Amino acid sequence: MNDPKTMLFDELVAALGADAVLTGAAVQERATSWIDPTPLQALAIVRPRTTAEVATVLRLCHAARQPVVAYGGGTNLVSATRTTLQDLALSLERMAAVVEVDVASQTMTVQAGAPLQHVQEAATGHGLFFPLDLAARGSATIGGCIAMNAGGVRVLCYGMMRELVLGLETVLADGTVLSSRNAMLKNNAGYDLKQLFIGSEGTLGVVTQAVLRLFPAPRTHIAALLAMNEFAQVTALLPLLQRDLGGALASFEVMWNDYYRLTTTPPAPGKPPLAQEYAYYVLVEALGGSEHYDRQRFEAALDHAAHEGLFDDAVIAHTAQQRADLWRIREDSEQIERQHHLTFGYDVSLPIGEMEEYVEDVRSGVELHFGEQARCWVYGHLGDGNLHINVWAPQLQPEDADRMAQIVYRPLAALGGSISAEHGIGLDKKAYLSLCRTPQEIATMRLLKRALDPHNILNPGKIFDLETSAA
Repeated sequence: MNDPKTMLFDELVAALGADAVLTGAAVQERATSWIDPTPLQALAIVRPRTTAEVATVLRLCHAARQPVVAYGGGTNLVSATRTTLQDLALSLERMAAVVEVDVASQTMTVQAGAPLQHVQEAATGHGLFFPLDLAARGSATIGGCIAMNAGGVRVLCYGMMRELVLGLETVLADGTVLSSRNAMLKNNAGYDLKQLFIGSEGTLGVVTQAVLRLFPAPRTHIAALLAMNEFAQVTALLPLLQRDLGGALASFEVMWNDYYRLTTTPPAPGKPPLAQEYAYYVLVEALGGSEHYDRQRFEAALDHAAHEGLFDDAVIAHTAQQRADLWRIREDSEQIERQHHLTFGYDVSLPIGEMEEYVEDVRSGVELHFGEQARCWVYGHLGDGNLHINVWAPQLQPEDADRMAQIVYRPLAALGGSISAEHGIGLDKKAYLSLCRTPQEIATMRLLKRALDPHNILNPGKIFDLETSAA
C-alpha cells in the first residue's frame, strides 16, 4: 500500500511542478523565524505561484487531513508560524507582485507574499503613501501583516492593518477561493467577510491577494524628541498635540529612561540628542503637505506645550538624517537581546491613564521574583495604548517564562487591557487568552474555526486549542 504522505507529495509535484515542493535539506536551509535562526522543521515547503495553485494545495491537504502552516517572512514574535515535522509549510514567496496601482481610486492590489517595504516603495513611485510601518518592513510580508493585523508606528493616525485593507482574496481550508477584491471605501452589502481573516493568524484561511488603501504622499515628515520627568506631562502632551496639529500627528512614541539609555549608549550606534537623566522621552512625528506651513504649525504646537510645562527639553529634526537618527533610537529594540540574554518580550495594551502605575507594578513584581538586578525596558506606541515590555534577570531561564508572563499579564485583566496589542497570540500567548477574552468570545472563535476549517488543518494549535478551554 502506498504511503499517504508519498501520495500527497506526488500529487503536489504533479500539480505544481517538482521545483515547487522542497523537502529534506532544502527545508532545513530556512530559518524558523526572524528571531529564531534554528533550521525550519517541516514535512515540506510548498511554493505555489498563483491563487489557483494555493487552492489546489489546500484541496489536496484537506482531503489528506494534512496540517498546513502559511509561512511568510518569519517576523512574528509569538510563534504564530512555528511548524513541526508533521506540518506542510505553505510559502507565498513566489506570489510577491504588485498587481495594480489605481492612482484615481488610491488603491493597490498586491499578492500576499510581497514585502511591506516593496509595497511602500511602489506606492511612493506613484505619488501615493501606504502608511503601515514597522521595523521589520524589509522582511514582513503583506499576507503576514494581514494575518496578524499588524500595527506599527502610525496607528494613531491611520489605524491598524484592518483599517487599510479594502478587499481580500482568500483560500479556505477545503480549497474554496473566496474572492472579494473590493476596492471601495463603502460597501455595506452583507457581512464584511474579509474581517474574519484579518488577525486570524492563518487559522481560518490563506490570504493570497489584497486590495490596500493608499493615501496622498505627505510632502513633509517633521519629527521631534521631547523629554520630561512626569508621566502626567506625557498624558497631557498627547491631546494638546492632536488638537494643535489638526490631525497631522501620525506618531507618538514613548520610551522610558532605561530603554532610551540602552539605545543611546555604546555599543548601540545611537547617540543621545538629549541628556539621559529624564524619566520619559517622547518621539513625535507629524505629516503634512506644506514645508513652510507645517513646520510653523509644528513649532507653534511645541511652543504651546512648553508654555504649559509639558516637557523639559526637546530637539527638532531639521534634516532627513536627523529624523532618521531619532527613529533609530526608538526602533533599535534589538539592542536588548544583543546585550542581555535571555530576555522575555511582551506586547500589551491598556488605558493610557493606567500605564504609569501598571509599569511600576510590573517592575516591582519582576524585582520581587527575580532580584534587584533584574531589568525592565519599556517603550511603545503610547498614543494608541500599546506598550512593549522586555525583561531580563541574571539567572533567568526558559522555564521562567510562565512566572514572568503572569507578572506582566495578570494586572491587565483588572484594567481592561489586552495581552496582545499588535503581535497576536500564536503559541506563546494562548495559555493567557482568557485574561482578556471571555469564555463566550473564545467559544465563538472555536465555532468559526470549526465552520471554516472542519478538519483543523490550517495552523492547528495556534491562538487556542480547539477541543479544550483556554487556561
